[in-house]
Amino acid sequence: MGTIIAPSVLSADFADLGGAVEQIDASGADWVHLDVMDGQFVPNLTFGPKLVRDLRRHSRAFFDAHLMVETPERIVGAFADAGADSITFHLEATVHPHRLLQEIRKLGKKAGISIVPSTPAGMLNELLPFLDLILIMTVNPGFGGQHIIPECLDKLRFLAAERQKHGLDFLLSVDGGINSETAASAVAAGAEILVIGSAFFAAKDKSAFVHQLRA
Repeated sequence: MGTIIAPSVLSADFADLGGAVEQIDASGADWVHLDVMDGQFVPNLTFGPKLVRDLRRHSRAFFDAHLMVETPERIVGAFADAGADSITFHLEATVHPHRLLQEIRKLGKKAGISIVPSTPAGMLNELLPFLDLILIMTVNPGFGGQHIIPECLDKLRFLAAERQKHGLDFLLSVDGGINSETAASAVAAGAEILVIGSAFFAAKDKSAFVHQLRA
């Protein structure tokens, strides 16, 4: 499997998000990354499940919903119904992550978990067998266009080693400050999914940009 390119609509023009996901499809990228923010867990607000449902009509891509919200257990069902293919929540945002991972899988979706830069990757050890995806934040979440915190890439190396040691098959994703300069170091550290926001939407030739990232 090659590197999965997952542009984030957080950096798109919110007045034309339908056009944004069509651009993602046309570029040859693999996934659409949907950053859901509640103004509580992170200092920003984005959108809810209705937007995901509306965007579903504009794209055949895999929809990767990243819930940066407090008590995500309240809304995973709504995002599953809206057409998300995977649902990722934050370890720091819920008391019973194991239960929530099971619930997401029961809904027929890929179950993911994310950690912010200040959370050690070892905090995930008890959950590794129940995960389809781990999203490592390499910036403090809430806003696009930030610079990568390089030390966070060590978490990818640690989790790749744990995956191999225990014979597991979750995917490793990275989000924050990923662009044509930083993508290679993220992949070298173990990332299989590159979440890219501002760099993708700033690219004049998006297909060439996606090809460059894969190379």
